[in-house]
Amino acid sequence: MEIKKVEVFGIRLGLKKPFIVSYDRYDDMPIIITRLETENGTVGWGEAVPDQHVTGETWESTLQIIERELAPLVIGESPFNMNLIHKRMDEKIYDVPSAKAAIDIALYDLMGKLTGQPIYRLIGGQAHEKLDIPQVISILSPEEMAFEAKQIVSEGYNNVKIKVGTDPEEDIERIRAVRQAIPSHIKLRVDANQGWNTTGAIYVIEHTKDCNVEWYEQPVKAGDHTSMAEIRKATYANIMADESIHRTEDLLKLIELRGADLVNIKLMKTGGIYPALALANLAETAGMQCQVGSMVESAIATMAGAHLSLSQSIIKSNEMVGPLMFTEDVATTNYHNGLIEISDAPGLGIDVDEAFVRDKTIHYCSVK
Repeated sequence: MEIKKVEVFGIRLGLKKPFIVSYDRYDDMPIIITRLETENGTVGWGEAVPDQHVTGETWESTLQIIERELAPLVIGESPFNMNLIHKRMDEKIYDVPSAKAAIDIALYDLMGKLTGQPIYRLIGGQAHEKLDIPQVISILSPEEMAFEAKQIVSEGYNNVKIKVGTDPEEDIERIRAVRQAIPSHIKLRVDANQGWNTTGAIYVIEHTKDCNVEWYEQPVKAGDHTSMAEIRKATYANIMADESIHRTEDLLKLIELRGADLVNIKLMKTGGIYPALALANLAETAGMQCQVGSMVESAIATMAGAHLSLSQSIIKSNEMVGPLMFTEDVATTNYHNGLIEISDAPGLGIDVDEAFVRDKTIHYCSVK
C-alpha cells in the first residue's frame, strides 16, 4: 500500500492563557499538520511544533522543509518502511527533528489504521495500566503560581510542574510558595528551561531541598553536559535532561558524564516515535528513567506521545498536556482526574476534524 499524496497545513491554535517559560512567551501556538493518504484512501495525520530555542527550527522553515525536502521522499513508498524512510530523511537533510516528526507520526497513524491496531500495540504493547499527567504552571509571581497550584490540586491532579529560570532568588520564592500551597503528597517538579548557570542552579536547589521537589529539569544551557554533572554531584538532587537530549549521541555523552538521573523524550526533538524508541532503549540500558514531554502540541502529537509512553516500561511519566491548554483543538481528547485516556481505535485513536484543520489553515501545500 503506497502513499500517493502529502498535504501540509500551517495553522495557529489559541491558548487559554499565555505560556511563559524562561526563554519566551507564547500567546498562541504555531503548528504544522501533515496529512498522508494511501492509494486506497487511508489517511494518516502527523504534526510538527517547531521551536527555534529547542529544535532549531521556525514555523516558516519547517513548512518549507516538509514541502520541498521530506514529503517527496514518501510519495510511492509504503508507510511500513519506517527505517528506510528515516534513513532517507536523514540523508536528505540534517537535524530538523519536528519536520521529520510530522512525517513519522503520520506514518505510524497509517500503519495502525492499515493493520487495525492502536499505535502502542505496534511498538511494545501496554506497559502501564494508566497514564498520569501533571498540570503545568507558567512563570508568574510566586503568589499567582501558588494560587494556580491550589486550583490544580482541587481539580484532582496529583502532579504539579512549575516553570522557573529567570532570577534565582525569585525562583526560590516561587518553589517555596507552590510547595506551601499544596499538600505534601502532591508531586512537585521544577523546570528551569536552561535558565540558570551552574552556580545559580546549585544555589536554588540547596535553598529548596526541604521542598520535596521530585526533580529539577534542564537547569543549564542545552548541551552543557559537564555543568549538568557538576550540579548533580554537588546537590544530590534528581536532575532531568530535556533540551540537551535530541538523539542517542547526546544521551551517550550525558551517560558517560553521569550528568542526569532522568531524560525527557520529546517527539519534536527526536524526529518522531521511531527515533524516540531508540532513545528509550538506550536510557533503559543505562538504568535511566524517562519521561515523554510535549512542546504544547495538539491532539495529534499529544496522542502519539501518549502511545509511546504507554508502550515502554522505562517511561515513568509523561506531560501530554497540550490539548488542555488550547481554546480549541483539531480532535477530541479524553482527560479525567489527572489521567489521559488512550483509545484502542486504530492508529492514533482520534478523529481529526479535517474541516476544522482546513478552516484554520494559513499556509497550505500538496505534494503528489
